[in-house]
Amino acid sequence: MQQVVQSIRNGKLSIAEVPAPRAHAGEVLIANRFSLVSAGTEKMLIDFGKKSVIGKARARPQEVKRVLKKVRQDGLIPTLQAVCSRLDEPMKMGYASSGVVLSCGPGVDAFRPGDRVASNGPHAGVVAVPVHLCAHVPEEVSLEHAAFTVLGAIALQGVRLAKIQIGETVLVIGLGLVGQLTVALLKAAGCRVVGTDPEAAKCEVARTMGAEIARPGIHAADWDR
Repeated sequence: MQQVVQSIRNGKLSIAEVPAPRAHAGEVLIANRFSLVSAGTEKMLIDFGKKSVIGKARARPQEVKRVLKKVRQDGLIPTLQAVCSRLDEPMKMGYASSGVVLSCGPGVDAFRPGDRVASNGPHAGVVAVPVHLCAHVPEEVSLEHAAFTVLGAIALQGVRLAKIQIGETVLVIGLGLVGQLTVALLKAAGCRVVGTDPEAAKCEVARTMGAEIARPGIHAADWDR
């Protein structure tokens, strides 16, 4: 089957022919019909891959600390071999898709072959996904729209963690795809929504999604204007 992968070493994307996965215990095997490109996240990963080794180190200081710890524990040569091996390992791209269940691993009772589902599967023809990261798609919802489920869940989790109350004014900073979904959720929850993004076009979209005010350069002091 085909799968979209990225080289961590140079950021290059490619379509690889890889063996189809199998559903292990607690997993659902899904034939993808739609796979959503999360432009912001995936572009960030591509840009990271194009950085030099020093650039990668500056972007991921926590990883540098782990490497230094491994040097102290295992020595320089084994650590360099491990790092080079990691850089040469293709990384799966994508985390929001929808499709039809092919089979279920042992212990999975909530799904059966033929079910329409949304999941966090990568860009690939067939994916094996943990059962708790799958959701049934209602008949009235198209699989194309269902591919947005994971991004919607991310936006909803942000709203939940913020403990927003009805009638509150909420500032959404960054109006990419997740930001736009957040605006819509907040509006549906009875909030007054203010949005800001450096791109004026995204601010225009936010207003159609329910933002009362949306423009570049908004600060907290501007909320009541």
